[in-house]
Amino acid sequence: MVGHKIQILFSPAETGIALRLAIGKKPEDIIAQVKESKLRGRGGAGFPTGLKWELVQQAKGERKFVVCNADEGEPGTFKDRILLTDHPCKIFEGMAICGYAVGAQNGVVYLRAEYRYLREGLVNAIKKMKESNYLGKNIMGSGFNFDIEIHLGAGAYVCGEETALLESLEGKRGEARNKPPYPTECGYMGCPTVVNNVETFCYVPAIMTKGAQWFSEIGTMESTGSKLFSISGDVAKPGVYELAMGSTVDVVLQLVGAKDTKAVQVGGASGICVAEKDFNKPISFESLPPGGSIIVFNKSRDMLYVLKNFMEFFVEESCGQCTPCREGTYRLLQGVEMMEQGRCSIHYLHTLRDLAQTMLISSKCGLGQLAPNPFLSIIDNFKGEILARDRVARNSKKTPVVR
Repeated sequence: MVGHKIQILFSPAETGIALRLAIGKKPEDIIAQVKESKLRGRGGAGFPTGLKWELVQQAKGERKFVVCNADEGEPGTFKDRILLTDHPCKIFEGMAICGYAVGAQNGVVYLRAEYRYLREGLVNAIKKMKESNYLGKNIMGSGFNFDIEIHLGAGAYVCGEETALLESLEGKRGEARNKPPYPTECGYMGCPTVVNNVETFCYVPAIMTKGAQWFSEIGTMESTGSKLFSISGDVAKPGVYELAMGSTVDVVLQLVGAKDTKAVQVGGASGICVAEKDFNKPISFESLPPGGSIIVFNKSRDMLYVLKNFMEFFVEESCGQCTPCREGTYRLLQGVEMMEQGRCSIHYLHTLRDLAQTMLISSKCGLGQLAPNPFLSIIDNFKGEILARDRVARNSKKTPVVR
């Protein structure tokens, strides 16, 4: 079913049906169904959703929480905005089902600061669901209580990382926590907490109503279901597309009317830059990272300039807490600027690659661990273009011979 047109999240669905079905089951049966579907987190890390829920359900604690990560800060990503705008009840229904399954009575949507204008619509959707008895006290006469509140972020990219998000929720500086313990054991306010992103919660009602087997038959063995992609750049038809997991880059380019394509950044700024030789590879957890953003660059684009843009972003957004990220992102940007000026030797380029590899394994959170990805993939895939530019820059600085 690779490349098959999917309409799971964009199709109209009556609110409450999935929740009613879930409440009629035992919590452990709901978790078993989510595990059977093989749904993995759509925030990028791809952690098995059912396993995360099971860990929270089994964790000890008088209070438990369900947190929706709506801090959509990855450059080039705008898929969650569509769901928050047009399908908020799917998000809230998925959160309520999760709350029932893990034993939580409180949910929080951590909303990106730049999405402040969406808050009123979300509050109104919560109000309507309460009026229909899909949220609040004694939901559908089941004795289950679950309420949701909206919390605005402060505009920090690092708060997309779940533990930095929890720190921000608690009114602290948004910085990643040391792990373990993990949020499933010690999360919001020290309580066991499920943290899933907007898209992940949206799939839950569909799995409840159509079944785990139906969902697992879409996509690949290890990457089941469909996925939303925000596609932008040098394309005729930019927008948000829902495709089966495992769709190839070629399929995506054909779908959006891309021509004369040089490179595709898959997974956002922190993803992988794919060259033409790899356009036949699938976008899945087993291959190219299935993040929410796909940015297309045609053959007129300067890949060194693209790389510089990404590295400037990571330098700006690093929280500065750990040395590998704080110093590493700066040094990589400095190296790119040296290449622009024709001052980066092959030896120093190898030193920068070693630094990037060190950042991958030693940074504290996903920001520092993923920031080297565009550097490594662009340097490796477009080395000839970059070194040729470097030689031109060096030659232009030579003092002319005076005769």
